[in-house]
Amino acid sequence: MSSAPTTRPPPEPAVDAGLRAALSTTERPPRSSPLSACLTFGWRGMLKIKHVPEQLLDVTLTPVLFLLMFTYLFGGALAGSTTEYLQFLLPGILVQSVLFTSVYSGVSLNTDVTKGVVDRFRSLPVWKPAPLVGAVLGDCVRYAVGATVVVLLGLAMGYRPEAGIAGVLAAILLVIVFASGLAWIFTTVGMLMRSPSAVLNSGFMALFPLIFLSNIFVDPATLPGWLEAFVGVNPISHLVTAVRGLMAGTATAGEIGLVLASTAVSTAVFAPLTVRLYRAKG
Repeated sequence: MSSAPTTRPPPEPAVDAGLRAALSTTERPPRSSPLSACLTFGWRGMLKIKHVPEQLLDVTLTPVLFLLMFTYLFGGALAGSTTEYLQFLLPGILVQSVLFTSVYSGVSLNTDVTKGVVDRFRSLPVWKPAPLVGAVLGDCVRYAVGATVVVLLGLAMGYRPEAGIAGVLAAILLVIVFASGLAWIFTTVGMLMRSPSAVLNSGFMALFPLIFLSNIFVDPATLPGWLEAFVGVNPISHLVTAVRGLMAGTATAGEIGLVLASTAVSTAVFAPLTVRLYRAKG
């Protein structure tokens, strides 16, 4: 009568005594500060650009096409001179280019969510909103690159800011601040949508009417009364007015304050909402 063979558990691998001692006696590394964690995740966003440089096409090629096309196709008809129209148009193209780029904050976050990367981030011993805040900080580099491309091309085409380099830098900084507040709206959309393409499409659908129904391309005084009223309350029109003023040296504190106030409102509303949706994903 044959008996069933007994199965023995596989032998445990030998553990080096020195390794065991090191694991049991070494102190746990200190937890990173919120600032350090945010900067690390911001650096991650820039490394993604390094490995996939095609991501910069939207902030380099698109502004060039818009500035060249609108200046030379419509400048003579709208302003009588391409040079005069360039002085009016460039600050608006600067705003348009950076704001379109802010949509990708939501696209990038949605990509991390759908691929499961966010689940790994949530398990790390860091400040929980750090991946979100860091991603928005990293995107500010993209905004700066896009703004620099627009300004350099404008200078080559004949644009001359009356406020000099200081006015240009102040205008770029104001656009980046506004775009970072707008990015929180798109990160909320990124947490709600099911795919990156849905975030991209919905973001552009929301931005297109706000951008083209503003004072970027034409003086609102030339528009019908009802449309002029809409342009007057459009936050993007307020931003363009402030940017034009900074680059011309005529900006007022009220114009700048209105832009900063709208940025603070969008950040105060949508940043906590994004964090709440981020935590709820677990």
